Amino acid sequence: MKDTKEKKGIVVKGIGGFYFVNNGEEVFRARGRGVLKRDKKLLMVGDEVDALPPAPGEDDGIITKIYPRKNYFDRPPVSNLDKLIVVFSVFDPEPNLDVIDRLIVMAESKSIDPIVCINKGDMDRDNRLNELKSIYQRIYPTVVTSCVNEKAFGIEELKSLIGSSKAALAGPSGVGKSSLTNLLIPHANMETGEISDKTSRGKHTTRHVEIFKIEDGYLYDTPGFTSFDLTGIEENELQLYYPEIRTSSQNCRFRDCYHIKEPECGVLDALEKGEISKSRYNSYLNSLNQIRNDKKF
Repeated sequence: MKDTKEKKGIVVKGIGGFYFVNNGEEVFRARGRGVLKRDKKLLMVGDEVDALPPAPGEDDGIITKIYPRKNYFDRPPVSNLDKLIVVFSVFDPEPNLDVIDRLIVMAESKSIDPIVCINKGDMDRDNRLNELKSIYQRIYPTVVTSCVNEKAFGIEELKSLIGSSKAALAGPSGVGKSSLTNLLIPHANMETGEISDKTSRGKHTTRHVEIFKIEDGYLYDTPGFTSFDLTGIEENELQLYYPEIRTSSQNCRFRDCYHIKEPECGVLDALEKGEISKSRYNSYLNSLNQIRNDKKF
């Protein structure tokens, strides 16, 4: 006889208002108990829950409890991430480092460990790959990948970086996130999008959120992290999410230094010495200006 006792599990898929729970023994479709709806608790993929499997003759189980989340995103609605794999390409589309750094800041602000993945490593031009690596590899785990069938590389290293964690891919359209997913978890059977000749932007190929097992860890497949803004981050907090700026700021004369033109600034000194990359510093300034401008409206 089927065991229908309540057990702890994880929400592994959300589609069309339905949620699928993996309790370690089976995956079943479930709906939230009325009390969850009354309290306006939105279920997210990645949520740890208590759930009852479907009773005999029933199609759906019942989710009775949502455990506290360590972090979450509204777009896409996912929770409890350990690592965010920030993906960009060497070329086609050209990397937008401001967007990349905002995604990294977004991860840092939620206590999620960033991994930098430079995809399309087979398309290197004018030593651009080494230039990009030099910006990030001294700050974050950095891997170079290619998804071209006969030349694919970096996938096993990326799997190793994911390890036993819960991870998701994030990055602009067209950088190869679906192709990476195909190689990381072939059973996901992802569709891959083609780059538009007119816009050089990829087409979103994922329409719902789902978690796939990847060796000892989990990979979240999502339609994309659509919010690149810095909502909720105060201007005096921003520097905390740039590790190299945070470290160098300990040498600043003034505690409230914003590292723009203040005297005896440890960050400006590190920038001059090449200990902080110009692109990272510029993205910090751009993000700081955005936060300040947003506060005016």
